[in-house]
Amino acid sequence: MVRAAVLPAVGAPLEIAEIELPDPGPGQVRVRLAAAGVCHSDLSLSDGTMRLPVPAVLGHEGAGTVVSVGEGVTGLAPGAGVVLNWAPSCGSCHACSLGEVWLCADALSGSAAVHARTADGTDLHPGLNVAAFAEETVVPVSCTLPLPDGIPLTDAALLGCAVLTGYGAVHHSAQVRPGETVAVFGVGGVGLSALQAARIAGASTIVAVDVSPEKEELARAAGATEYVVASENTARQIRALTGKQGVDVAVECVGRAVTIRTAWESTRRGGRTTVVGIGGKDQQVTFNALELFHWGRTLSGCVYGNCDPVRDLPVLAEHVRAGRLDLGSLVTERIALEGIPAAFDNMLAGKGGRALIVF
Repeated sequence: MVRAAVLPAVGAPLEIAEIELPDPGPGQVRVRLAAAGVCHSDLSLSDGTMRLPVPAVLGHEGAGTVVSVGEGVTGLAPGAGVVLNWAPSCGSCHACSLGEVWLCADALSGSAAVHARTADGTDLHPGLNVAAFAEETVVPVSCTLPLPDGIPLTDAALLGCAVLTGYGAVHHSAQVRPGETVAVFGVGGVGLSALQAARIAGASTIVAVDVSPEKEELARAAGATEYVVASENTARQIRALTGKQGVDVAVECVGRAVTIRTAWESTRRGGRTTVVGIGGKDQQVTFNALELFHWGRTLSGCVYGNCDPVRDLPVLAEHVRAGRLDLGSLVTERIALEGIPAAFDNMLAGKGGRALIVF
């Protein structure tokens, strides 16, 4: 039995409960969590914006130590540090055959499995495959990545989602080049990672945009050269900061129609707008045909930063070791499992960066 944060139904409050976690079966690994980040995707699962089977143990951004392995697992032994990979690629679907592993058709198939049971025998599913909001979890070996050398295990949890997503949005989706100008909308865990990634890419002007004036210090520490408090004049302010042209690249990390539209309007003629935030079906973004032609902008979605975690995790680790990427600066509070609901509330209120559960 281990303690976990359980979502009993969509829209219901999380419950901290003892769950019965089985021993690892063939091809599985049991991991004792060191830390898990509280991501907006977990909130999107809890409120039904993203649909996956419930009841479930949420949490997908985590790192920990291998406790035991099942039959057929090679290359991992008890005591090894791992980063959880919530979106493993199958290697055989159409997207994987194109090398677009972040679009793997089977990446979330494990969420339908029975992961554990409550004390009364109720089946629980693993939210986004890895069920990281728990003291321990059992996952397929494909959902683990070796802990890179020189990276503290607790900090490494952030690599599993926020950093891969923010870094990938800048380097893979938007492909920011040295000297370009960038605006990042939303200064949460992913947005802070995107700001650091823009700085690493050599962007000249880096504009951070958020509804909260209190996040300016966080944003500037991550690499922002300018800070704009979101309003109906945001696009105009960003154009004023970039010679009336607009930025070369806008990265939207919020997932709201008004923010997506503002990010697009803040981008120069011929620029690129990358949407990272996960919005609901009710968030409708509209454009007219003439403006699409006239502005010549590119608007693109971005899944998991268009990253291949196997390829990109070592790259991120090297940035960390070289001092270019600061994982600890993303964390604005360290909490226990019981602190997750308050962390959700802070997200909704636009407060803070990443909340990190430390076990």
